[in-house]
Amino acid sequence: MIFQRILGLAALFAVLGACTPENNPPQTAAATSGVARSPALPSAVEKQVGAIETSPALQALVDRVGQRVVQRAAIPGYFKFYVLDQPEPNAHALGNNYIFVTRGLLALLDDEAELAAAIGHEIGHVTLHHATERARERQAVMDAAVKAMATSGSAVVGRAVARDGFLALRRYSRDQELEADHAGLGFIAKAGYRGDAMSTLIEKLRRESQLQDRMLGPAFASSGPPNAMSTHPEPDDRLAALQTEPLTRQPGDGDRADFLAQIDGLSVDDRPEEGFVRGPLFLHPIMKLSFRAPADFVLFNDRDGVTGVGRDRSILYFSCNDERVPGRLDDWMRNKLTPTPTDIQSTTIGGQEAAIGAKPRGADTGLSQMRHVIVRNGAGICFFNLLADGPDRDRRIDEMVTAARSFRFLSNAEAEALHPYRLHVVPRNGAPAATLAHRMPYPDFKLERLLTLNGVDDAADLNKRTDVKLIEP
Repeated sequence: MIFQRILGLAALFAVLGACTPENNPPQTAAATSGVARSPALPSAVEKQVGAIETSPALQALVDRVGQRVVQRAAIPGYFKFYVLDQPEPNAHALGNNYIFVTRGLLALLDDEAELAAAIGHEIGHVTLHHATERARERQAVMDAAVKAMATSGSAVVGRAVARDGFLALRRYSRDQELEADHAGLGFIAKAGYRGDAMSTLIEKLRRESQLQDRMLGPAFASSGPPNAMSTHPEPDDRLAALQTEPLTRQPGDGDRADFLAQIDGLSVDDRPEEGFVRGPLFLHPIMKLSFRAPADFVLFNDRDGVTGVGRDRSILYFSCNDERVPGRLDDWMRNKLTPTPTDIQSTTIGGQEAAIGAKPRGADTGLSQMRHVIVRNGAGICFFNLLADGPDRDRRIDEMVTAARSFRFLSNAEAEALHPYRLHVVPRNGAPAATLAHRMPYPDFKLERLLTLNGVDDAADLNKRTDVKLIEP
């Protein structure tokens, strides 16, 4: 993967360059003549990677660029290319030569050459057999740890060998990223794309990572020097390695105007089936429900639920399921949750039966404050798990319970009015960057979001453009 978000209870940060091919060795077939559209994705694979973008035009774009890279670079095997219906900028490879890019990545790109660079990087992982090598190295680490434990008779020694081995494996993974950059650069050069596209791609992803750090605040910033736990090289290291490559100065195609025309109208939002984040608000147009997080929280939506993170690292997790809870919710909480919550109270939230309980303080919670909030949702339930830490935890947990109490069901009209935000390519017509930024439908970081979307560092660079990418409701 080129970019991924890592979300945990104690830390949340964005990282750049997270390419992690699955541990399935690629299966190759004889190269075919002509450009053939990638076949429908098997349901088992789609279940693993997520839903496929439904736009035939976007699928055709990615498949055409991918097949051009494969054919002109004379890469053996039959590769299949797909767009995932996901807003995060990402690309990754699976076994059987599946290559995926997300629509979130397409939104960040400026031309076809950068798309080719992302695809070429992932093909590099496949052709260099990185997944197979990583699986072999991982098994070697485990074998060494077991042998050390058996020889020494000490589990502590075995764990130490495993720890050192996996740290070395992470450094090994960083080397694989640089190798994939090098291989991908060679592929796109042979395909006739501009040679600096790999560098401009990494630059765009770095800007995106820096924006995420700013939005999350200093408590969650992922900046800083790389360390032994870092799986991937810093973008500066990747860019420095590319600067020594003569191919980066090779001229070639970009097709910016055609590329921007094809991504015009692209959704940059979550899928409606997963709901929308609107600042501190979460709204689900299909389940017809909503809640408002505390004002300083950043909400992250996923297929399994919504995670909110406060500036003080307080955590809010919301999800719904179809579990049938017979009887009263407070009785269910008292009899089924382990350890049994304290201070359980029966209440109503959003006009529905609800229950609130506190998790007992103990070794697993320390001085943290934790609450469970459960609300009836038809035949199933929706629930909040809340965690507040730090010196202000008592006031903070009350604020988070108030946020859970904001849960309500939407009217039909409210649900029907919800639509994903979309990218549009618009003529600048002399409008300064500040004016265009004001049109961005976000409560904060309007100018920063606009600059990152267009791959420029400042307003002066944006003002040189004749057309710009803009997000509109």
